[in-house]
Amino acid sequence: MHFRYNFVLEYSLVSGKCVKEAITITKRLTRQQSRQVTRDQILQSAAALFAGQGVSGTSVEQIVEAAGYTRGAFYGNFEGKHELVLALLEQRTHHELEEIQAMSREAATFEEMLAHLRSWHRRRDENLASWLALRTELWLYGLRDPELLPVLADRERRSRDAIAQSLEQGFAARGVTTPAPVELLALIVHALDDGLSIQRVLFPSDSGTDPVVEVVDLLMKSWTALARSTATAAGPTAASAAEPPTENLEKNP
Repeated sequence: MHFRYNFVLEYSLVSGKCVKEAITITKRLTRQQSRQVTRDQILQSAAALFAGQGVSGTSVEQIVEAAGYTRGAFYGNFEGKHELVLALLEQRTHHELEEIQAMSREAATFEEMLAHLRSWHRRRDENLASWLALRTELWLYGLRDPELLPVLADRERRSRDAIAQSLEQGFAARGVTTPAPVELLALIVHALDDGLSIQRVLFPSDSGTDPVVEVVDLLMKSWTALARSTATAAGPTAASAAEPPTENLEKNP
């Protein structure tokens, strides 16, 4: 299999001037690379069709036709539509977690994390309706199959763990301990994200801009204030433990 891609040449050796010239390069892929390209394109085609007409309303023939392949190519990568749905769930989970983890690595503060999260949501919002439709379709398919419920639960657990890790970093930066188990706080944020996504699709003009990020910011401020208030009420020992250590420069030699 050959894979074609284009790039723009900015400098012409013939004229000695900067020009823009589109060049197509054909590269022979290995068997493994070719198989992965086929698999990815079938998954992409299936995702678009599932979002538009549902999992049950989409046939294998429609998927391969939209992807430009044959039934043989489909069954060379998947045993059936059920396995394709599992692969799509795993692909989406892995991709989203990679993006969240990358944002956490790049953010030096929780405020920077919120800025990255705001940009991420804006990119997702460009196709929010189709994103939500696909997510709902995969959920409905899984809820109707008891064997898929553990797969869905694992997806949600990994997402909540990533949120919990970010929340812990935010509380640590503020010098406070979590006012409740961080797993519970992550569950609240995750559930709010799901609910707000639905509301934004139904009422795009009423939801404002970046409501998820604004809600997370508000919750963090409230939870931080609650943590400090609880530490102060518990006594000076607990309060001092919640505050980051400071140095008295006047007493230093």
